[in-house]
Amino acid sequence: MTLIQPFAGWRPRLGWAARVAAPPYDVLSSAEARLLAQDNPDSFLHVSKAEINLDPALPPDDALVYQTAKERFEQMRHTGVLIQDATPCLYIYRLAMGERVQTGVVVAASVAAYRSHRIRKHELTRPDKENDRTRLADTLSAHSGPVFLIHRQTAALDDLVTRIQQAAPPDESFQADDGIQHSLWVVRDTPQIDQLVALFEQQSRLYIADGHHRSAAAERICTSRPTADHFLAVSFPDSQVCILAYNRVVRDLNGLTPAEFLKAVGQHFQVTPATGAVRPDRPHCFGLYVARQWYRLTLDPGQVDATDAVARLDVSLLDRYILQPILGIHDLRRDQRIDFVGGSRGTTALAQRVDAGHMAAAFSLFPTQLAELMAVADADQIMPPKSTWFEPKLRDGLVVQTFA
Repeated sequence: MTLIQPFAGWRPRLGWAARVAAPPYDVLSSAEARLLAQDNPDSFLHVSKAEINLDPALPPDDALVYQTAKERFEQMRHTGVLIQDATPCLYIYRLAMGERVQTGVVVAASVAAYRSHRIRKHELTRPDKENDRTRLADTLSAHSGPVFLIHRQTAALDDLVTRIQQAAPPDESFQADDGIQHSLWVVRDTPQIDQLVALFEQQSRLYIADGHHRSAAAERICTSRPTADHFLAVSFPDSQVCILAYNRVVRDLNGLTPAEFLKAVGQHFQVTPATGAVRPDRPHCFGLYVARQWYRLTLDPGQVDATDAVARLDVSLLDRYILQPILGIHDLRRDQRIDFVGGSRGTTALAQRVDAGHMAAAFSLFPTQLAELMAVADADQIMPPKSTWFEPKLRDGLVVQTFA
């Protein structure tokens, strides 16, 4: 079985993509999604976060939520808001965020390849989120939120994708509310599809950047529905993908005063007061904001185990030397005393949360590098939670893959 294959996708009717395609389900709270979609009955949020159509008091995992999602999805197909391509296709998906552009291929990725670790993961999943995505996809008989994959850049694959884009204007192009331009080319030509499939087959492996819960859900569904043996994904070349910092904020100092906390941090770090916000420009350097003051924290290289792909990550070092021993935070996935600030919100958002009194301290980190992610995945290891933040985000509902 090949690594990827074409599929007959469901897409918004011509000119409706801006109205239908929605942010990923996991970057919005239910309240935010309800507000965003309140004047737009065609937003895919009515499917991906169907609780927004129901009483807010209803639990988000109530059976009625999934039944409502199915009804809204079927309504969108029945009324022609979504239209299915007549033949199996692949799709070229380009996202432009300012001057930075990344272009990937929308595919049906093999569950068998995921099971054999040819499609590699680097994160653990949360049971509640995995259950939610499994129930939604199983109820819809569809994958609507694409898994973000990364492949090794090759000239042959880049050249073919470029030729497809240059041959004709995109079938759909729109600018989302956040300023990101989304463009989609439908690849219907059989020789081009065969070429793309063959070029992907030359990849020894693909890497999951974002979408671990969706890929895990697809594997679970395939166990009970063997014909559902592929899942929706977009694969981008590693040369175009950028990881942004995933910063941390903590609710309290574990009983310490700011002065006592800084003294404890100084046992392993050089602590230097800064005149402004600290945005680390290299590994093993951190920013700390506490008591309305920024500090630069520099870790002695001798404290870093360069032989361990996970232990040498900055997120691991922060955990090892500060979060666990000083602040008593031992479970990043469940501890309510820590929160995470990702993406382009930057250091301003960190200082605001501390100054508002909601948090006691904030840490800015140097972004995890893509080579580090791949090294962890290649070693069959798992990164700490919230190690990577990818932008721009892929839209739900731009292309939907159904299965029997």
